[in-house]
Amino acid sequence: MLHRLTKSLLVLALSCLLAFGFAGRAWALPELVVDMRTGEVLYQEDAGVPWHPASLTKLMTALVTFNAIANGRVSLDSLVTVSRRALAEPPSKVGLPVDTGMTLEVALNLMIVKSANDIAVAVAERVSGSVEKFVDEMNQMASVLGLSATHFINPNGLDDARQTVSARDLAILTLAIRRNFPQYADLFRTSVVKLGNKDLESNNNLLTEFAGTDGMKTGFICAAGLNMVVTVDRNGRQLLVVVLGASSARERGEKAAQLLTEALNGELRGTGKSVFDIPNLTRMAPPNMRTSLCGPDAKTYVANQEAAFPYGLDGQPTFLQDSIPPLTYRASTLGRVREVPLPLPRPASAPLLRQSIVATPQINVGNSTIPLPRPRPAWLGG
Repeated sequence: MLHRLTKSLLVLALSCLLAFGFAGRAWALPELVVDMRTGEVLYQEDAGVPWHPASLTKLMTALVTFNAIANGRVSLDSLVTVSRRALAEPPSKVGLPVDTGMTLEVALNLMIVKSANDIAVAVAERVSGSVEKFVDEMNQMASVLGLSATHFINPNGLDDARQTVSARDLAILTLAIRRNFPQYADLFRTSVVKLGNKDLESNNNLLTEFAGTDGMKTGFICAAGLNMVVTVDRNGRQLLVVVLGASSARERGEKAAQLLTEALNGELRGTGKSVFDIPNLTRMAPPNMRTSLCGPDAKTYVANQEAAFPYGLDGQPTFLQDSIPPLTYRASTLGRVREVPLPLPRPASAPLLRQSIVATPQINVGNSTIPLPRPRPAWLGG
């Protein structure tokens, strides 16, 4: 099988990297393939290893926002404004001036498609009144979903050693979005947001190069490498792939496409286990890829990765052979909007949201029905 051959080559290449701190490593770069209809794991490699999510964080930011919309706290027409804190976030970002207003619908498209760090902060402030309150809700949602390797410090995925996920947790998070909020499917299928005279493009190249791709998100920071969650609906199959820690966008996309191709061809026949059965290695610290990808030896590391996995390089075969017209979203802002207050902060006397979890509304993941947080009480504002 192509994938097993590639794995053998990768092991050989990695054996040459002892000088770069990989000696005795007990983990590989995490990969996971899940049948979304059944939740069955078709293939997995270290899917329970903690990892830094980078901008895959924004999947949880989106889920918390969708839940807030469902509970009536905000709507797609709610006003989102760019604060000084939001504008100060480093790239990737849109960079709109402070006090620029937009609808929440526009903000979500900018956050997911452009992966805009500044807009993720603006959304968090609008939904919960502050970034800190929003992050609390992110972690509460992770707890409700049983994402035991997951912890969030910020809503956009910028580098923080304490911000962690696993491939297993990302798959469950993706299933929660897909199954409970299908009305937002186009958000994750969109390849381009047109804003004024700018075309803001997604980094998910499978959307336009692998037929049937309908989501979800990419991410990169030096500590994480290049991460990707991809969903595909083709020939009656609904598949989900997670690839973490790639050394390049080429490697990330080709690996995801290879796994999808093997699954679609029946080469990955399944493990008979649910994604929920994958144990998270919660006592392990997430590996830090910074030295390999952003340090002085990065060129050597990437060259070894290219030798081990050459798909997509010039003159080499590729798994990305399709040409799909990009889905485009046309966005516009509302200009500078001043003196529009954000929701009031939660009073010190207010109960924690964790104490307010009830049986409805519910979120369905796999064979489980899991309760979500109740709507914010009216006296909390926002």
